[in-house]
Amino acid sequence: MSSEKLTKAIEQIKSNTAWRDAFIQKLVELENALSAPGFDPRDAITGPIVDALFSDDDVVRKGISDGTQFEFLYRSKITRDFVMSHPATPDHAWEPQTTRLLVHLARGAKTVVIGGAYFGDHALLIAKEAAKTGGTVHAFEPDSGQREMLARNAKLNNIGNIIPRPEGLWDNSNDQIVLVGHDSVAHPQAVEGTDSDAFKTVTIDGYLASAGATQLDLIMVDIEGAEHRALMGAKNFLAKPVGEAPKIVFEVHRHYVDWTHGLENTDLIGFLKSFGYHAFAVRDFNSNYDMAGKPIEIIPAADVYLEGPPHGFNMVAVKDPAIFSKDKFQICKGVSPKLLRHKDPALHHPMGGL
Repeated sequence: MSSEKLTKAIEQIKSNTAWRDAFIQKLVELENALSAPGFDPRDAITGPIVDALFSDDDVVRKGISDGTQFEFLYRSKITRDFVMSHPATPDHAWEPQTTRLLVHLARGAKTVVIGGAYFGDHALLIAKEAAKTGGTVHAFEPDSGQREMLARNAKLNNIGNIIPRPEGLWDNSNDQIVLVGHDSVAHPQAVEGTDSDAFKTVTIDGYLASAGATQLDLIMVDIEGAEHRALMGAKNFLAKPVGEAPKIVFEVHRHYVDWTHGLENTDLIGFLKSFGYHAFAVRDFNSNYDMAGKPIEIIPAADVYLEGPPHGFNMVAVKDPAIFSKDKFQICKGVSPKLLRHKDPALHHPMGGL
């Protein structure tokens, strides 16, 4: 078959939404037949085919099982794996266990701060939970395109307690920073002088003080290496006692965090420990994967299996680890936080199996 015919076939599928959706679901079903130890058919075969059905400027709409609707630009693995979800109507958009954890931690929250809110894949569900007790979500997203999608999704779902913000969370409010890289993996970098793409920094402490907020219940930061600096800007709230200090969910990645001497000995975890926090890695799929009915598995920072190529995962830090003693959670040791279907089940599968 000539490349011209293949291109024409792809264009025909792209032009018909029903055909495209059906084709994607067949590719997802095919992944089971293609699976083999050490081989990820999503990254190698099915994912690139689905990528060919979209462009970066395509706005896709997809709902989840609780009725929440998301509109998003097809620009990342986050959006691709959401499009390729199984079941077709999942209970989350991205990272099933992190989503469940965040919604759980948002119960009763009055003030939530999110750094790296993107199009709202986590923020919308956090906001819906916080709204039950009159809570507000301050959602920071410097990428103007993604921030517009966040506001659009809040309106689409009649969610009125999200405040989209354009600043970058940092350890001071005096810098100008730019995003370096593409879309969801772009990392912030301070710049000097004038740059048309630069945006202002703000600290969590300073921003909430100006907003008149004296309580902070939950912080989520996924900002590609700036997590430590953002949390340094929240020292006033981190210093509060048990029961008043915020719970924190954040990402660490080997590109930005040196865990050569153990995760518990990194500067970031040491910083949180100095305020009395206990840190755990969250075992999760960096994807959309059905985990309904399974406990949220967490690993104490000192007991995380870290071998493998440079990778990242989410963590949670709290001052009272007893909150994880309930049935919803399971504490594990000596396993990887990276759940991967094609890797060693003893290290990379949930404790109860897939």
